[in-house]
Amino acid sequence: MQPTGVLETSKTTNPLQALLAYGQSMWLDYIRRDLITGGSLKTMIADDGLRGMTSNPAIFEKAIGESSLYDDILKSLASRADLDTKARYEQIAIRDIQGAADLLRPVYESSKFRDGYVSLEVSPLLARKTQKTIDEARRLWKAVNRENVMIKIPGTAEGLPAVRQAIGEGINVNVTLLFAQEVYEKVAEAHIAGLEDLAKSGGNVGKIGGVASFFISRIDSLVDSLIDEKLKTTTDTQQQALLKSLLGKVAIANGKLTYQRYQRIFSGARWEALAAKGAQTQRVLWASTSTKNPAYRDVMYVEELIGPDTVNTMPPATIDAFRDHGKVRNSLTEDVAGAQKVMDDLAKAGISIKEVTDKLTEDGVRLFADAFHKLLAAVEKNTQQKGKNA
Repeated sequence: MQPTGVLETSKTTNPLQALLAYGQSMWLDYIRRDLITGGSLKTMIADDGLRGMTSNPAIFEKAIGESSLYDDILKSLASRADLDTKARYEQIAIRDIQGAADLLRPVYESSKFRDGYVSLEVSPLLARKTQKTIDEARRLWKAVNRENVMIKIPGTAEGLPAVRQAIGEGINVNVTLLFAQEVYEKVAEAHIAGLEDLAKSGGNVGKIGGVASFFISRIDSLVDSLIDEKLKTTTDTQQQALLKSLLGKVAIANGKLTYQRYQRIFSGARWEALAAKGAQTQRVLWASTSTKNPAYRDVMYVEELIGPDTVNTMPPATIDAFRDHGKVRNSLTEDVAGAQKVMDDLAKAGISIKEVTDKLTEDGVRLFADAFHKLLAAVEKNTQQKGKNA
């Protein structure tokens, strides 16, 4: 039975560890070589209750471009004429993913394949190409060669068939770049259909891990900017009050209603047939949980989305903040009617959540592609420098 109130913690209790008592796993949205080799990751697993990690091209670009931690492998890759820049990047990324996966392997085993995963993303340049995404997912899965890796596939219309295919082949999948409740339902359907395909072919559905990465703070950033624009043009005091009441509220409301859909989808006869074979649900993973607006509490996207069968992947600064002053309660199912009212009021205010989430998805595809180009440029530049110095 899950706790219902605020967790009573002593001054020595780590709020990050306390999340697990409410059924939520804390993952790290960051990866860098020294975390793995210097002992920091091992310490976070032991002291903070870290249960997994996510990576993306922007994270790798920062790690490779702003440190000397990769000089050794860059120097060795400089002489590899058989590798193009993307292949060189993958050599670097796979080494880190494997190292992190090995450190998280005890979590993977003790949680019976529920946690302990590290995510590696297919090329964002393939977000609109189904078959090439499938091919790359297979290739990366084989190259990493770790049971506790998840391959990240974008939740675009073209990505959904790839999700089903990968799950059906026994590949763990992290579906990324999700904003809309309706798209989330399609993602969950792809996961369930993939498990059914795997079961029909005699595969072990009990060893498949999956998450649906639902982005949070980006929603408020865009909605708040739209509200600000409307506030500049309206003189109606009631409309002004309605608009102001929505500031910083939409992302959490959208997340709470998504979780209601999760609970409905992963129940009933269809799901129970898979659960009887050992299948585990595709958990909702809250991503983009750092607070972008300094006027908001820096841990609000953690505190307000705590509930069973969920993951929150946090960047280092948010982890530090929550460790310091986070408050833990079973917040995700609080005031669902209020969450629905927020979404209804948003429509009354003349802001379409569909237009917001469609724009965020398109922007996300573009931003991820831009980050990937920057990453490849950083790898190429650093490889050439190391080659000259060799």
